[in-house]
Amino acid sequence: MRNSKQKKVFKGDFSKFITKEKSKDEVIFEKTEKSFPNKIKRIVDGELAKLEAPKKVKEVIKPVKPLVEKKTQPTPKIEENKNSEPLKLNKYLAHAGLFSRRTAAEVVKQGKVLVNNNVQTDPAYTVLPSDIVTFEGKTIRVEEKKVYVLMNKPKNTITTLSDEKSRKTVTEIVQPKYQQRIYPVGRLDRNTTGLLLLTNDGDLTTKLSHPSYKVKKIYLATLDKNIKPEELEKIKLGLDLEDGKAEVDEIVYGDNGKNEVLITIHIGKNRIVRRIFEHLGYEVVKLDRIYYAGLTKKDIPRGFFRDLNQEEINMLKHFSVKK
Repeated sequence: MRNSKQKKVFKGDFSKFITKEKSKDEVIFEKTEKSFPNKIKRIVDGELAKLEAPKKVKEVIKPVKPLVEKKTQPTPKIEENKNSEPLKLNKYLAHAGLFSRRTAAEVVKQGKVLVNNNVQTDPAYTVLPSDIVTFEGKTIRVEEKKVYVLMNKPKNTITTLSDEKSRKTVTEIVQPKYQQRIYPVGRLDRNTTGLLLLTNDGDLTTKLSHPSYKVKKIYLATLDKNIKPEELEKIKLGLDLEDGKAEVDEIVYGDNGKNEVLITIHIGKNRIVRRIFEHLGYEVVKLDRIYYAGLTKKDIPRGFFRDLNQEEINMLKHFSVKK
């Protein structure tokens, strides 16, 4: 008899094809000899080799103990709202870690909880996503399960959440699988392909996106004509664009001619790679992001996505520590 609880498969989800359990070394220091040409492999491997050993990564991201130990009475453990479904008010307060459900119900009945600046005395009130719940002057939020998704972005898709021209967005591809609302970390323009991270971890998103954390990104750019070695040197030294200096960490020729370039950057200005080459009179006819914060697209075909495993999540949190 077939198991009626078969796992639902979502279009574009490549996770089900990844069956081999990988070791830590394979995840963090994985070689990419079959995926990329030699120069791409050298750059990617060089970046991965700079990572600390997994044990040190865990030390960096070790969570700080909450200050509940200083309180005279212990605070209930925060529960994750795994389903992201609307909660009754007493359950909402319990999920936020303030009280047990029974105590929360009593606190609500006593008129101590506000919803949208109005006293709410019904513990069974359903808290909507737009509601603002406050207790003793502080806004209360439920801890939501964190989701981390890696996509190999296809061409002709945009990274905004919606589009007035009805063009396809990356969230339309991944969102059906997840109950949590997830967002792209940074942006890739419509015709740029390659690695894109999506998550609901706002703190990690902020850190990975900020240039002060120096998170490396490697792009493979194909130009409309060959580029001269002296112009590669100009780019490496940093061009002065309309919004300031464009800092480049490394730039080399690719394996398929002098119109193909590998460029490594940590800045995240809008269309920065395309604007660098446009400044020198070149057009980027193809742009593919092949590396982002220790992650490569080795396991993901174009247009597909998968969940990150715990080792990869730990690695991202390592990158979100200021150098």
